[in-house]
Amino acid sequence: MSGSMAALFQRLTQGVYVVGVAHGERRNAFTAAWVMQVSFDPLLLALSINPHHSSYGLLKEGRAFSVNVLKKGQLDLADNYARPASADKLALTEWTTDRSGLPLLREALAWFECQVVGEHPAGDHVLVLGKVINGKLLDCEAEPMTYRQTGAMDGASELFPEVF
Repeated sequence: MSGSMAALFQRLTQGVYVVGVAHGERRNAFTAAWVMQVSFDPLLLALSINPHHSSYGLLKEGRAFSVNVLKKGQLDLADNYARPASADKLALTEWTTDRSGLPLLREALAWFECQVVGEHPAGDHVLVLGKVINGKLLDCEAEPMTYRQTGAMDGASELFPEVF
């Protein structure tokens, strides 16, 4: 195999998203690349999250999440929301909430609101299925950011094995 394992997996076409979670008055958001549509009827999105991630508890308690689609060129937003939970990431961007209190970024290309309908263990992550209950296209002219455009920002290249 030529090239690194990380370079190989960066060829999978996936976007970059800010996922919002909330429970009561507590809110957080984090950068994610592993989000995809998995059904038309009902409309379902799947989110892959590390169960040790600080936002996983809020997601489980609130039983909902938002998916904010980032635009090409919004690497600063992706980087901001990739920071540890101790930072007040939401203070640095304009956002609003939906009726469940989930953070929705005003600068996003689009957003989705999802109610959790199931979970499934997936290696070192958990797949969370969310039924889409609302959504909005905010900028129909913009192109979505792709994971490859983030380079080595998330440090994932260190997590891949050297060989299969």
